[in-house]
Amino acid sequence: MRLADFILEHLEPILQAWEDFARTLDTPGEDLDSVALRDHAEQMLRAIVSDLRTKQTRQEQIAKAQGLAPEEEHETAAEIHAITRLMAGFTIDQMVSEYRALRTSVVSQWMRQVKDGTPINVDDMIRFHEAIDQALAESIASYSRAVEASRNVFLGILGHDLRTPLGAILLGADVLRRSQEAGPKATKVANQIYTSVRRASQIVGDLLDLTRCQMGPGIPVRTAAIDLTPLCQRVVEEIRTFHPEAIILFDSKAQVQGQFDGARMEQVFSNIVSNAVQHGDITRPIKVELGFQEDFAVFSVHNSGEAIPEDVLPFIFNPMGRFSQRTAANHGPTEGLGLGLFIASEIVASHGGSIEVSSDTEHGTVFHVRLPIATPLVKDKRVTHQS
Repeated sequence: MRLADFILEHLEPILQAWEDFARTLDTPGEDLDSVALRDHAEQMLRAIVSDLRTKQTRQEQIAKAQGLAPEEEHETAAEIHAITRLMAGFTIDQMVSEYRALRTSVVSQWMRQVKDGTPINVDDMIRFHEAIDQALAESIASYSRAVEASRNVFLGILGHDLRTPLGAILLGADVLRRSQEAGPKATKVANQIYTSVRRASQIVGDLLDLTRCQMGPGIPVRTAAIDLTPLCQRVVEEIRTFHPEAIILFDSKAQVQGQFDGARMEQVFSNIVSNAVQHGDITRPIKVELGFQEDFAVFSVHNSGEAIPEDVLPFIFNPMGRFSQRTAANHGPTEGLGLGLFIASEIVASHGGSIEVSSDTEHGTVFHVRLPIATPLVKDKRVTHQS
């Protein structure tokens, strides 16, 4: 008996084995009934039967084995199954284990025929494993997309809802620190609250920007004809106030006028200079320069100190890639690096510019930003970050 016929003939015991295994998985919430436990299992098995009965060339088999099978126009049963399992509280490991159990159930029941002297078609066995692997890949991809989407929505809601109470605290702290009636101790506490809440507000803003980047085409910018020099000067003065122990030297030889989003460029200046203060050697000067090179505005920040590790450097503008590196957690210069550099790189990209970084112990760390004076009209404002 061919495997496709065997699956259809033994569909109920196979589904029962699937249900029995799913019932053993410990998930939060109420216990699922038989229908929920068998969720989309029958549709997936019938899809596998249909695949087994479809003629396949050697080239098609190779393509499928390499994950290059043609994509379905509509959601497959495996993709929908992943979403329902996620909603039911199944972890991705538990969902994967269901496929492992299904594979074992079908193969073990089919192999019992060998004991009865029934010949086994090896090609059927190979194609069955390919079909299971394909369904598993679809489920994993669907599960991962759903988790990422829900995380982005959560970050967006969290950031939006936190802005109102943070704004109220910031306003209250500002009133207290400016009050003539407050004593030195109260003023000091109010200043600390004000500084901390401003930092928290910046983190919330970065979270919202991260969500925009994950869910959309990037950070939107609204450009206008402005001079970047006073913006950069103001940011440097502000950071000097917050970090009086740091030696920050600002050099701008001329007005740097062009089409820029002023508020967003302040973020770029603040994030990169603050990064230099936080991770550089503040006993040595931090050099901030702003000027022209042909048709580009050029902004650079140089700090001394320990170099960014080579294995971390390629991921410096990618927080997900950077923190996925196991060794990165133990590197001093990268500890505490949040979303600032990622947000800065996305803003630069939205202006059609580029951002580079170089770092070594001898010459220190240099961030170099180039921005076209007139923002180019491009459909995709993201550019490749050079390092």
